[in-house]
Amino acid sequence: MTREAFGIIAPHPPIMVPAVGGADADVTAASADALAVASRMLERFAPDTLVVMSPHAPGASNAFAVETAAETSGSLRLFGAPGAALRFAGDPEFAAALLDELDEAGIPAVGRGDMPRLDSGTLDHGVIVPMSFLAPDAPCPVLVLALSGLALDAHEAFGRVVSAVAASLGRRVAFVASGDCSHRLTHDGPYPYSPHGAELDDAIRSAVAASDFAALSRLDPVMVEEGGECGLRSFVALGGFLGEVAEARVLAYEGPWGIGYLTAVAGTPGLLARLDPTPDAGAKGGAPGQPEGALPALARAAIEAHVRGGRPPVSLHLDDPSLPQRAGAFVSLHTHGELRGCIGTIGPTRATLAEEVAHNAIEAALSDPRFPPLEPSELADLDVKVDVLHEAEPCSFDDLDPRTYGVIVTSGWRRGLLLPDLEGVDTPRQQVDIAL
Repeated sequence: MTREAFGIIAPHPPIMVPAVGGADADVTAASADALAVASRMLERFAPDTLVVMSPHAPGASNAFAVETAAETSGSLRLFGAPGAALRFAGDPEFAAALLDELDEAGIPAVGRGDMPRLDSGTLDHGVIVPMSFLAPDAPCPVLVLALSGLALDAHEAFGRVVSAVAASLGRRVAFVASGDCSHRLTHDGPYPYSPHGAELDDAIRSAVAASDFAALSRLDPVMVEEGGECGLRSFVALGGFLGEVAEARVLAYEGPWGIGYLTAVAGTPGLLARLDPTPDAGAKGGAPGQPEGALPALARAAIEAHVRGGRPPVSLHLDDPSLPQRAGAFVSLHTHGELRGCIGTIGPTRATLAEEVAHNAIEAALSDPRFPPLEPSELADLDVKVDVLHEAEPCSFDDLDPRTYGVIVTSGWRRGLLLPDLEGVDTPRQQVDIAL
């Protein structure tokens, strides 16, 4: 039987942790929501050992560093939040077996406990930030790995050895690839701008979305260098760990402050569906809106509760088996035939479709920047429409039909979406031009 393996790509900006960022942490809400989804999937996977590879763990340029301590701990003290602290049991047995196997494979590696300068037993922010969202009270040992300065193919081989050791020990292992994408997306970011930044992030995101981790090792070296990434080698190692046949799903990507943050999950074939079922890809782009029924009623209830100063519906539950468990969704509001608000998500960001719809309905009513917050007096004349989106698929102009399919366009970190079957949008060219 094929050994099951689960992996997560996780960003690690300290400002994302509320204790560090305060109100600014809300800027990365999409990443935080995506990590919450990944956390639930990780809990369901129930690993025996959780491996975390961090670009900021103390390491060596010419070798991989493996944490050998029986216990690790650390905090975000350097970022002004000493109370944001984590402590984990280590996995010396796995570490020793991994070091032996790496030596046998001719891959340079050292144990952090054997080199004082590697500060064995301490956790860096590349571990603390994602683990604060994924498993702050991890019930299993956590093994921290550091990147090396070796080539990308060495990191892929390293990931394969981690997988082999997991199999030899009979361990169910999850692999967290900590890392940010480009640090050079904008002119006003903390690092020098490069046009290769957005190009690099598009390439990384596309490869992961296509479940093609091998493509990450083939990226243009100039683009990689000029793009200013920090997590690519972690992602490549994850690909080696998962093997040639793996499935991946991008949960979120955003680029605030000129830095790209990618959150994704991946696993052996069929695993993601069992951990967290999502809708079948089905038709391209956005499916037509659901008929008036459970979803619009749920959206309306959420809006009315908030606009009238109450609480959202207590039970966010849908009994319709034809609806997906999770999906992106757009909630559109009209009064007297005129648009009154529209907010949505291209992919799922909440635990259930019901939560997705309720959240987006409230945002459409109160937070669409084009309109003032909805007033109680408007509720009686409010028309509510909910569009549930299938997973996006690459397409050409020949594939498009604006009556049937929605369209998403991207350029670097910017993205535009247009739902299907809109009045006055009759051709693919019109549809794409509006989205652009």
